[in-house]
Amino acid sequence: MPSRKTSRRFLALTAGMATITLAACGGSDDGDDGGDAGAGADVTSNVDCAAFEEYGDLEGTSVSVYTSIISPEDQPHIDSYVPFEECTGATVNYEGSREFEAQLQVRLQAGNPPDIAYIPQPGLIRTIAEGYPDVIQPVGEQAEANVDEHFDEQWKEYGTVDGSYYGAPLGANAKSFVWYSPSMFEEAGYEIPTTLDELMELTETIASEQESLPWCAGIESGSATGWPATDWLEDMMLRVNGPEVYDQWTNHEIPFDDPQVVEALDAAGEILKNPDYVNGGLGDVRSIATTGFGDAGLPILDGNCWMMRQASFYQANWPEDVTVAEDGDVFAFYLPSTSADDQPLLVGGEFTVSFSDRPEVEAFQAYLTSPEWSDVKAQTSGPGWVSANRDMDPANLESPIDQLSYELFADENTVLRFDASDLMPAEVGAGTFWSAMTDWIALDESSEDVLSGVESSWPSE
Repeated sequence: MPSRKTSRRFLALTAGMATITLAACGGSDDGDDGGDAGAGADVTSNVDCAAFEEYGDLEGTSVSVYTSIISPEDQPHIDSYVPFEECTGATVNYEGSREFEAQLQVRLQAGNPPDIAYIPQPGLIRTIAEGYPDVIQPVGEQAEANVDEHFDEQWKEYGTVDGSYYGAPLGANAKSFVWYSPSMFEEAGYEIPTTLDELMELTETIASEQESLPWCAGIESGSATGWPATDWLEDMMLRVNGPEVYDQWTNHEIPFDDPQVVEALDAAGEILKNPDYVNGGLGDVRSIATTGFGDAGLPILDGNCWMMRQASFYQANWPEDVTVAEDGDVFAFYLPSTSADDQPLLVGGEFTVSFSDRPEVEAFQAYLTSPEWSDVKAQTSGPGWVSANRDMDPANLESPIDQLSYELFADENTVLRFDASDLMPAEVGAGTFWSAMTDWIALDESSEDVLSGVESSWPSE
């Protein structure tokens, strides 16, 4: 698998992301007219190269990029490099691979690293930093200055290993969302809840007043089955126990089965393991384990379900004729915390890691941390992509969900925390954690038992 839970996002986006071809500006010339070539041309037709002067003249140089992002999601990335190439003279060579995570380390071992790699989890950055300290390069000065200026400080911390800064933020996604039907809520007279207690009260109200069930869910995802349930626990950890305890749990400073973690999982179980609340239009509680996560929200469309917790990238899973908007067929609201004043946000994303200190490589990494790149990338990508860069222009985000995500990223009251399983050792975060959450649902195992099993699997120091 290319990249743990993040790889599932890329697969989900396959059907939903727009492909923009910059035929007029040196983009793909393979004759594919499935994208909006006009929009792509507009992105680069009015490029102001003044913003690129700090990178210098890079004519004749090239930068290689290696990533798990493959066709068709690769084209918006390739297109977003055009302003950098035209204004600096450098060429960016893009390579996507389904075997990215395994092959990257093979290439590092063989002494054939790419110049830049897009890494979707901080845990892999740590693995590479510890395993290949003479190959991995610190983030360049220009890129680091951009991150300090344009991003929440948490994003820098996630790319830092033992005090050295290696991973600069690229794309981002917000996970703390609840999808629903605005028209169903309006007709029933239901308000968007602003606290976790209000959410549970709404859940009970729907269960008592409606023939359809309040919630639907699905955690099946092939060999990665279980990962959507880990997001439930992570979101509840942030809400029930707060970010400090969340950090202690993620870093294994408290046991995986600490009573506070049991409490958070039980809080998720108040919904996921209650037959009066789930699984609307899909079956009983156990059906959650066999329902594909991409299909889990579809019962909302026919009124068999009222709510589904899933990340911003789920927008790609709605049928093409479904309008995703505040007044559309479906939309999402922020998963509230215990207090309306608290705003923890579970996030995921990718980071750029460099294996070369050449000027053109440092310049390209700096470009990827700039508002200029975020603006171009938003325009080439269409719905389904957002940056945590606080100084990008949100008007370039086509999707209302992407705009809502950006508002949360840019809000100084938002407390960001990265997906815990992507921070944990791979054998836990992409292994025993997934399977334990599946057993919690499918076999109705207790919170204590499944968490204790994961704790016993944590690698020794």
